[in-house]
Amino acid sequence: MARNLGGFLVLIVAALIYSSAVASSVFQPISDSHRSAALELFTPLDGSFTSLEETYEALRTFEVLGIDKKSDISTAACQSVSEILGSLSSTLKDSFYALKVNGILKCDIKEDVFEGVASRLQAAAGGASALLDFYYSVGGLVLIKDQTSKGDLYLADAEGVFRSIKVGYYLELWAHVGLVTDVVRVGGFSRSSTGLLRSLFHYVLVDALSQSDGRWRYNSNNPESSTFAAGLALEALAGIVSLSSSEIDQSLIGTTKNDILKLFDSIEKYDDGAFYFDEKLVDVLEHQGPLSTTSSVVRGLAAFAAVTSGSLNLPSSKILGLAKFFLGIGIPGDAKDLFNQVDSLAFLESNTVSIPLILSLPATVISLTKKDALKVKVNTVLGSNAPALTVNLVRVFRSGSKDTSLIESQELKFDPESAVYMLDALPKSVDVGKYTFVFETVLHDPDHKNLYATGGQTQIPIFVTGVVKIDSAEIAVLDSDLGSIETKKKIDLAGENAVSLSANHLQKLRLSFQLSTPLGHAFKPHQAILKLTHETEVEHIFVVGSSGKQFEVILDFLGLVEKFFYLSGRYNVQLTVGDAVMENSFLKAIGHVDLDLPEPPEKAPQPPPQPLDPILRYGPKAEITHIFRAPEKLPPKELSITFLGLVLVPFLGFLVGDAPYSTSSIIKLLRLGVNVKNFPSSSVPAMFAGLFHLGIAAVLLLYALFWLKIDRGPGPGPDILERNLTNQPVYGTRSIYIVWA
Repeated sequence: MARNLGGFLVLIVAALIYSSAVASSVFQPISDSHRSAALELFTPLDGSFTSLEETYEALRTFEVLGIDKKSDISTAACQSVSEILGSLSSTLKDSFYALKVNGILKCDIKEDVFEGVASRLQAAAGGASALLDFYYSVGGLVLIKDQTSKGDLYLADAEGVFRSIKVGYYLELWAHVGLVTDVVRVGGFSRSSTGLLRSLFHYVLVDALSQSDGRWRYNSNNPESSTFAAGLALEALAGIVSLSSSEIDQSLIGTTKNDILKLFDSIEKYDDGAFYFDEKLVDVLEHQGPLSTTSSVVRGLAAFAAVTSGSLNLPSSKILGLAKFFLGIGIPGDAKDLFNQVDSLAFLESNTVSIPLILSLPATVISLTKKDALKVKVNTVLGSNAPALTVNLVRVFRSGSKDTSLIESQELKFDPESAVYMLDALPKSVDVGKYTFVFETVLHDPDHKNLYATGGQTQIPIFVTGVVKIDSAEIAVLDSDLGSIETKKKIDLAGENAVSLSANHLQKLRLSFQLSTPLGHAFKPHQAILKLTHETEVEHIFVVGSSGKQFEVILDFLGLVEKFFYLSGRYNVQLTVGDAVMENSFLKAIGHVDLDLPEPPEKAPQPPPQPLDPILRYGPKAEITHIFRAPEKLPPKELSITFLGLVLVPFLGFLVGDAPYSTSSIIKLLRLGVNVKNFPSSSVPAMFAGLFHLGIAAVLLLYALFWLKIDRGPGPGPDILERNLTNQPVYGTRSIYIVWA
């Protein structure tokens, strides 16, 4: 039982540290744990993945994490890439991911194959009306431009395609018959030409895919808008800008930037400063979770910011909050989630809006006993070193008391070899307990303030641990009426104890001790529990109260006789004191007390049934022994042999007979009156008749073998019966036994 309570104490202490850390999370950059998870989650089957999309996600994750696995995947992947790019029936999505994979593996694809794919994608982009068609076709053209020497690869009527996604497009209707004959992009006409065409044709404006709140629709027929689709749309628009042979109308760029700001107005926030996007409508067919939705927006934001000039005017705190969201996930257990996390962090690492810097602590537990130094690291989200900066410890205050700071602002020393900022010694006013440390990062280069997002001040919970002093520990038996001490013994809560006391129901038991911090302040642990265990394993637990440094619990046995179920006898006494910041938390067996309680009345409560010992319940059972029937009494062996001889006399007479008839068995059979003439003479009946007689002869031969070779014992004894239990055929000797269980 002591081991069980000890494990429970450790569990409670760990839960305290974890629950406190959750309230203000400590974010850590990408680590080797992510690399191990990637190798485990992205495991190809026979050298290949199920689809090129999954292949790209694995390659991209390995590329960002610095894992070299291309040689294990390239053979099968490049073969699939060549087949898809060379096929005229490949879908836009397959061609898109084939180009994505080729961008990493650099497969041997001929220029004419790229030209054919580019031609198909150009046609698809010119006639697309759904967002995904724009996304895959335009994205594929951007990939071809990056992977080939075609620097002059442009999208025909790029601004018209941009307008068709952002603003909408006209359907051209024949004025007389009302049939749709063509789709005319708004950007393809000037105002005068449009007016001229209106005199010949009738146009209907189809609604734009973008919405007023910054979200987008997948197509004009679907009224539901999506945040995930907004990220895809921004990527597609960024691709159109990069494929345009001339500058896109800046009013369209400005409108798109305003849409981005509106989209970020709907961003959601956690208490730890993490920002994320989520779908507002749960009935959208393409509904995505917060991780994939936020990842889509980050990709679109980074892509659009990379191809446009000017600032997006996004607060750097939101960019840093997005990084905290992805890092706060920890290590995902799903391959898709890991890809979204790593890929998004890679875009945040290289985006042109604001690069987030993460302040982290290698350890959030500092020991006063070991004189640990406070260490702080500042890195990018992927773990790269930050630019030149200063880390200041601005304030330190106890959790729950944020008004008074225990220290003045101090600058941490920077160690260039380990890239760690350190504070060698904590201020003398810092005692054991839970604190909140407030750090501030200051960039040295003024130009970096617009390039990096530091988040200003960062609050991190830190546990300061130490050895708590334990004094004046004693246990005593008191008189119930006068309160005078009848028996008192000192106990050493840092060592071993074997106290032996005795008491009755008219007395009291008192346990007291004092706790103080290394600086001499009163210390109140999270747990102070006294446990009494009867020799029948019935347990009673009491909370030890405190007043300042003094801890005391008094058990009045007169009022506890019913709770103790009137059980007299020996009670083992055990004390547990523990806290997350107490390095010398303990669970000590103090000794025992022999308690004499009155006899229980008739309707006294009974002690609860004790759980069965698992070893007795689930342990090995006694071996099962079988009792067999005693073998039957058989006649003597000589008598059996004599009987056998008498049985064989007629057969011997048949074989030997008298001299005139001993030359031929056929003659003997005729003398006995056997009708041999009816034996069939034709070949087929004679064959079956012969087989029949041979079968009878085989049975007789088998009986003879049973008698002579297989078993010559006295009969079916215990060994035969035991074989009978295992479904084995059992054969006797004097008589033929064929027994089945």
